[in-house]
Amino acid sequence: MMLPAQGGRGHTLIEFMIAVALGLVVTTGVVSLFATRRAAFDHASNALRIRDAGLTALTVVGQQLQMAGFVPADVAQYRAPAPLFGCSGGHPTGTDDSRLTCETLSSRSDGVAVRYVGDSVSTWPSSTGQTTDCLGQAVMGSSAALGDRGVPVVNRFYAKASSSTGEPELYCEGNGKTGSAQPLVEGVERLRLRYWLAGATSAVDAAAVTADQWSTIVAVDLCVLVRGAPQGQRFRYVDCDGVSGVATDFRPRQAFWRRVALRNDAEGVS
Repeated sequence: MMLPAQGGRGHTLIEFMIAVALGLVVTTGVVSLFATRRAAFDHASNALRIRDAGLTALTVVGQQLQMAGFVPADVAQYRAPAPLFGCSGGHPTGTDDSRLTCETLSSRSDGVAVRYVGDSVSTWPSSTGQTTDCLGQAVMGSSAALGDRGVPVVNRFYAKASSSTGEPELYCEGNGKTGSAQPLVEGVERLRLRYWLAGATSAVDAAAVTADQWSTIVAVDLCVLVRGAPQGQRFRYVDCDGVSGVATDFRPRQAFWRRVALRNDAEGVS
């Protein structure tokens, strides 16, 4: 008696190996596509963070520079110190009056102190209605010439690495609590400022400005250099001095520039 024919047959080893190879090709392609998309997403996110940090830093410092020398209209007979004081490769230190000096920063960041008279209009008031500094701290005290019509505000800006995270940040120290600087914008590696003296044909570094010239500044060229997260490759960038370089730490960098005209003439107030 004949046995019935088999309805099918098993797969051979060769067919199995071909199926496995095809599966590996498809899997490799999917993983490669995911990795490429992920790298592109990380690069775009990093670029966006760098841009946000740069524009925020320009806005914060630029707005304060525009306030330099401001005195409320109802304040008369007030002789204010110079509206600006800058440092090349350092930050302003010392008392908030005209006796500021410079302390070197390892970050090579420039620093600047901005002075103006704050009131309920020129600054955001604190919860108790007091004038505030760059950190939102209430500024106590006043000048005899100001009475209750305003408070001298001094805000100092510079960039340095955080002592806790090691990441570079833009810092501000306000006279609401002198000696207690706080970070404002993460990623800002360097602050660069050059000053336009009245009648000058080019801007100069803070080191070239004499003590009696700080009251004659009419504009400031402001630049911030922002550093992003590591991206696994070297990046070419142009720094705040216009010098092209290559980042050997695999972190992208970008410089952002702005020219700020000073709105207030401190010497015109007498």
